[in-house]
Amino acid sequence: IQEASHNAHAGHDHGSKSSAEGKFEGLHGHDHGSSEGPWWASKKGRLTILAGASLAVAYGIGYLVPAIETYAYTIAMLVGLVPIARRAIMAALAGTPFSIEMLMTIAAAGALVINATEEAAAVVFLFLVGELLEGVAAGKARDSIKSLTALVPKTAILEEGSETREVPAETLAVGSIIMVRPGDRISADGVIIAGESSIDEAPVTGESVPVRKAVDDTVFAGTVNGDAVLRVRVTAAAADNTIARVVRLVEEAQESKAPTERFIDRFSKYYTPGVVVVAALVAVIPPLFAGGIWSEWVYKGLAVLLIGCPCALVISTPAAIAASLSSGARRGLLLKGGAVLEGLGNLTAIAFDKTGTLTEGKPQVTDVVPFGRESEDVLRFAAALEVGSSHPLALAILSKAKEEGIVPPTGTDAKALGGKGVSAIVDGVEVFFGSPRAAAERVPVPVAHLEKITSLNDEGKTVSVLVIGDVLAGAIAMRDEPRADAVAGLKALTDAGIKTIMLTGDNKRTATAIGAQLGIEVRAELMPEDKQRIVGELKKEGYVVGKIGDGINDAPALAAADVGIAMGGGTDVALETADAAVLHGRVADVALMIDLSKRTMRNIFQNITIALSLKVVFLVTTILGITGLWPAILADTGATVLVTMNALRLLRPIR
Repeated sequence: IQEASHNAHAGHDHGSKSSAEGKFEGLHGHDHGSSEGPWWASKKGRLTILAGASLAVAYGIGYLVPAIETYAYTIAMLVGLVPIARRAIMAALAGTPFSIEMLMTIAAAGALVINATEEAAAVVFLFLVGELLEGVAAGKARDSIKSLTALVPKTAILEEGSETREVPAETLAVGSIIMVRPGDRISADGVIIAGESSIDEAPVTGESVPVRKAVDDTVFAGTVNGDAVLRVRVTAAAADNTIARVVRLVEEAQESKAPTERFIDRFSKYYTPGVVVVAALVAVIPPLFAGGIWSEWVYKGLAVLLIGCPCALVISTPAAIAASLSSGARRGLLLKGGAVLEGLGNLTAIAFDKTGTLTEGKPQVTDVVPFGRESEDVLRFAAALEVGSSHPLALAILSKAKEEGIVPPTGTDAKALGGKGVSAIVDGVEVFFGSPRAAAERVPVPVAHLEKITSLNDEGKTVSVLVIGDVLAGAIAMRDEPRADAVAGLKALTDAGIKTIMLTGDNKRTATAIGAQLGIEVRAELMPEDKQRIVGELKKEGYVVGKIGDGINDAPALAAADVGIAMGGGTDVALETADAAVLHGRVADVALMIDLSKRTMRNIFQNITIALSLKVVFLVTTILGITGLWPAILADTGATVLVTMNALRLLRPIR
């Protein structure tokens, strides 16, 4: 991760062909690498301080010894210009002759020729200040995401048999058992195997309220254990835990350019040579054909050269995208590049998987229906038969019993009756728990009870019936329930004018029941190829389609969609195929992701407008003789800083 971060963000020499240079190819040699550490300790910081000190000394010498002030300002200018000129030459040798450094070098040398040494030295210093500020600002976006790595503790308490010892967190293997004390940060992704506690997930998910978690619940590295000791089985090595994946995906994403960014890059390749031509014409034509004064028009030409620096224009898009990717990642919204970030805002239809996407992905007890015994007895005896089972329906019943504070009695002579249910002797009585049809073979089932069971089935629920001795005791209904925020999340999308549809392989009855509860169009009993086909049909109808899922069966449709989004906790295949991921499984986060895309595109438009407007204003005022070299470089530096600071607004927490 650190190596990827270094390649993606470190300041770079523009004559080389590093991966970082590839990212900022459109900058034509301009050094936009983010600063490492304190700004004054960086190479750019030291150069800027030296250039500023040289300018101050030159000013003092000019005041005290006017006869040599020209030489003093020339030396002060060269202190900053030599490194700039060196980068310009290296960029030219690397195939980028019209770099911003080259424009700066020509302008400063020209100012020297027309004896504007004081302005030349000041312009070089201001240029370096602008570069430094850009580096500092760019570093904020990088630090926003890199700071996540600091959340993971360096050590963990590893259990080995009956003993515990402290080990480096990076050495934890999948399957290891770690102990997490109250108040400790959890050192690895894992599943709780013992204990129950409130987990503060705010550092990773932004969730302000601690989440209560118990056995079989998932916990994330970097979150904080609240009030009880937990034993956790590690499910991901340090390099693959939640935070490491977030950082890695963001680093990779920042290498991927958005269409707008690619357009700006192409535009700048023609724009910069055009600026050189315009500046030359401004400097030459009036003296040659209109009797203008050479020194005056050469000065204006040099100012035009500086105004034309495309720095602010070219940084406008990558700065906004880097900030957005970092901001999204801190919320658990992972986007694999600027193109994905831009595409999300264009979605007009979103197809959701059901299980594990719109629903929790595991059944829950929804109804305990008493027939011949009290509800508490129904749940207590059913739980007694399910103790020790790992079947999802059994786990749902045991979880409900625990929630109700019911302790299941011990059963004996337990039997699994294939295709029918389970039976055991509990409290000296034979108890059966299974399908309604199998229960009807043991005891009569009144029509009223059959109607109730049918009604529950029509709601998409699985119903199991309990028989105690020869008494029809009751029934328990279970269903994979919608996520808590599913209704609100879908409403946010429909309010934004986006069509929503559920594509599921589940039976039509269950899917229709969930769809009615959520208010979403349903297509059920689909194979993976059917989901892919429906996505294609939506695209042919003119929709820009997003597909959201979490399983292997969703992978073809995720790949076929304009934007594929994997829901948190999904399979590796889904995560690899998707363009983006909602890491923490909140349906409402899909709407947040789209909103982030739209805010980013507005920010980019604002940045481009700022950059171009300032250039047009100062171009006109320079030709009219109102402004000169100083305002020209201030316009370029000021626009660059304004653009970068505007982009950094996207780092604010997403609501």
